[in-house]
Amino acid sequence: MIIDVITILPDMFEGPLSASVIGLARERNLVKIRLHDLRNHTDDRHRTTDDYPYGGGPGMVMKPEPIFRAVRTVQDLEPTRATVIFMTPSGSRFTQKIAGRLSEAERMIVICGRYEGFDERVLTLADIELSIGDYVLTGGELPAMVVIDAVVRLLPEVLGHADSTLEESFSEGLLEYPQYTRPQVFEEMSVPDVLLSGDHARIARYRREQAIAKTALNRPEMLATAELTEAERALAARIIEGGQ
Repeated sequence: MIIDVITILPDMFEGPLSASVIGLARERNLVKIRLHDLRNHTDDRHRTTDDYPYGGGPGMVMKPEPIFRAVRTVQDLEPTRATVIFMTPSGSRFTQKIAGRLSEAERMIVICGRYEGFDERVLTLADIELSIGDYVLTGGELPAMVVIDAVVRLLPEVLGHADSTLEESFSEGLLEYPQYTRPQVFEEMSVPDVLLSGDHARIARYRREQAIAKTALNRPEMLATAELTEAERALAARIIEGGQ
């Protein structure tokens, strides 16, 4: 996969995208990430990327000309057309499902907003507008890193175990079940006996119940779309009622 990032702050990406899993994936050529300074696509000596909004109001708005130039220039770097993603608080909420879909693309171009947002006309370039949550940050750079991290870890061979992404939070519409490791007893807290039983069917049932319980307590709205049996929905309802 090739990921191109268009931003006025390319230096923000070097550390996070050079460390841990993403850094190793880049070293192994499983993903190529290129950073592009939007200011290089301006045409004035001040390298201006923003201007006052028509109709008045506070703040500044990102100009359309540099973004159009940047996206078109970056698209032409490769013969395969890239999926164009705009990071904006007004975009669709980023989910694991969207991450999975994006991980199947050959190329992505991620554009980071700043100031009061984009001139609306640049969104005609977008294949998808994304937000990572219902809050506002100072810019789209951190959300872009979140999207890149979530997508790259789903690429083949990036994670060490082929099943690493199959039973984690959100993959089946539920939060992940609790995990434990050594020591067996820590500060008088013991690992649940079922996990030591060696009975894989029993362990699977326990983990499923725990995933439902955690979701019911922490993210009950997720249960509306999760694939649950009638018995599991009854279990979730009892947990929610007991937790209120």
